[in-house]
Amino acid sequence: MDNQKPQNGQLQIEITPEMAGGTYSNLAIVSHGKTEMIIDFASFMPGVPKAHVKSRIVMNPEHAKRLLFALQENIIKYEKTFGTIELAAPQQPEAKGGKTANPFGV
Repeated sequence: MDNQKPQNGQLQIEITPEMAGGTYSNLAIVSHGKTEMIIDFASFMPGVPKAHVKSRIVMNPEHAKRLLFALQENIIKYEKTFGTIELAAPQQPEAKGGKTANPFGV
């Protein structure tokens, strides 16, 4: 049993070499139920009729909102350093379900 306490209030994060390489995703599908938010990360290639989900993240709504704020903060920092991120077309919310970030506009 590991009884290490975070030093100076900092949580220590460990990542395996296999996980450190990451997984590429160019499509995210967000949906939710009453008690959870679900984000499916997929890889979609032009001309291929299927997008394969590479990872599914399930979290409670509070943590999803914290993720939203962290992403907003990091996008602002990124754009200050590298310039505005241009989107090909405005994202429109779907009538039902979640929003889908789709770089290929299909």
